[in-house]
Amino acid sequence: MERPFSQPGPVDLEALDEYLSSDRSPPDCMDLSQLDGFLAGVAVGPEPVLPSEFLPVVWGGEEPEFADMGEARSLVGSILGRYNEIIETLDDEPSSYSPLFWQDATGNRITEDWAVGFMQAVALRPEAWEPVLSDDETAMMLIPIGIIAGQAEPEVGLQDVTLPDAFIDSLQDRSEELFPACVLGLRSFWADHARAANPPPGQRPH
Repeated sequence: MERPFSQPGPVDLEALDEYLSSDRSPPDCMDLSQLDGFLAGVAVGPEPVLPSEFLPVVWGGEEPEFADMGEARSLVGSILGRYNEIIETLDDEPSSYSPLFWQDATGNRITEDWAVGFMQAVALRPEAWEPVLSDDETAMMLIPIGIIAGQAEPEVGLQDVTLPDAFIDSLQDRSEELFPACVLGLRSFWADHARAANPPPGQRPH
């Protein structure tokens, strides 16, 4: 797959995290884990989404303030660079794909922010994502993410999905392992979907 965006320099996640967490960033901008989930959702989604559309969502709908053009290029470049890293890993070494989850003081991974970001990407193309939910097998590649996202922010979770509390607790406990598998499954699903919709000329029905 062609790498969709270039970025001027290395992916400095530490500097990006520092900026997103600072008072200089827009108050409603994404944090680093939420951003990572969002970029993963854009990367594996059914339709291309250009930076001109998804970057304003990252900033929470407000214009970010940068110290200078150098900082702007570096930070935006790191966002696009992380996007490229996700694409490259899923294309070249899918088994090594690893989301950026927060870790609490006891070492437990916190996955809700990442899930919220992923579902914000789904919300960019809700109708295009509908084929995933068309049957139980494919829906289970998205439902775990949507359920966990809904625990943190109900407005971005999947609607009309009611599950027992014990099942939700189980998803929460397993989400660190489930989410990478969901991303890989969704990537494969949309690749197969695209091939079925646009078969090679010799395989098209007459």
